[in-house]
Amino acid sequence: MTNQEQSTVGARCQLRRPIRVGVIGVGNMGQHHTRVLGLLKDVELVGISDVNVERGIDTAAKYRVKFFENYLDLLPYVDAICLAVPTRLHYKVGMDCLQAGIHTLIEKPIAATISEAESLVNAAAEHNCILQVGHIERFNPAFQELSKVLKTEEILALDAHRMSPYSQRANDVSVVLDLMIHDIDLLLELAAAPVVKLTASGNRASADSNYLDYVTATLGFSNGVVATLTASKVTHCKIRRLAAHCKNSLTEADFLNNEILIHRQTTANYITDHGQVLYRQDGLIEKVHTSNIEPLHAELEHFVHCVRGGDQPSVGGEQALKALRLASLIEQMALDGQIWQQSDWNYQYLNTPLSTVSR
Repeated sequence: MTNQEQSTVGARCQLRRPIRVGVIGVGNMGQHHTRVLGLLKDVELVGISDVNVERGIDTAAKYRVKFFENYLDLLPYVDAICLAVPTRLHYKVGMDCLQAGIHTLIEKPIAATISEAESLVNAAAEHNCILQVGHIERFNPAFQELSKVLKTEEILALDAHRMSPYSQRANDVSVVLDLMIHDIDLLLELAAAPVVKLTASGNRASADSNYLDYVTATLGFSNGVVATLTASKVTHCKIRRLAAHCKNSLTEADFLNNEILIHRQTTANYITDHGQVLYRQDGLIEKVHTSNIEPLHAELEHFVHCVRGGDQPSVGGEQALKALRLASLIEQMALDGQIWQQSDWNYQYLNTPLSTVSR
């Protein structure tokens, strides 16, 4: 066998080698990452790390992988990392992973501040690493089908509701960064135009709370689409809905029940010989069938595909940074009660790509 043939065989073997993945942070979301990674084809779940040693050891034993008390000790053994630590730690841990040349999936939001997010995006480019951010609703089958439906519709307005009862989970950020940021990302994708106007208001569950627990915002886009977002941590039921008001239809997506309904106006009269209307149809409701794939499964499959093939993720650092910029502005507007319009400096801040990233 020639040297060239040996090199080709070696490259093919390397291509077939499972992607070695680790999980840092095995709390509520990290537990699910660990579970799904253990099910994926061509993936080797190498190990996990968590500051809670007892929880980490228990999780490692459950999935028969190695536990690393210090996450830095895990990095030499993996090609990619799923990062599910508290938001305030996204920057520190994420930078350590990217600077080590490790492809990284960071749970949303990408970071606690705009400057931290920009640094992470730059680090990924500098070290030629995949950086994906866990905006999981992009992979929800209901959103996937909604996007297809709306490609043939003229959108007039978008309306998103994301409500939850109070929980101790993710209590280190406001409802904007915890819940609303999901819909911010979805609306930016669907509207596909710059934001030119914004109003927002919000409230806290208690006077001594450090963060907003209920926020509503109204956005105006340069293409004329208007959007309303409402997010709550103090609603006594769980709601995940997005409605698209279009010129010829109303399309409603229920992300919890994985259901899409399309309402169309079609008036038809059925008349007897004597001129009496026996039946009148004023509207038609279509139900769109969606797949049953778990969104996290689809998200992690996409991440592994990007790591293996070098493709850019559908929700990379740039997209996540854009969502974080808008979320931060909404949060500030809700606190101040001000109205922002395109003439303000924020227009360029929201809609200018990060110029320091190599393309």
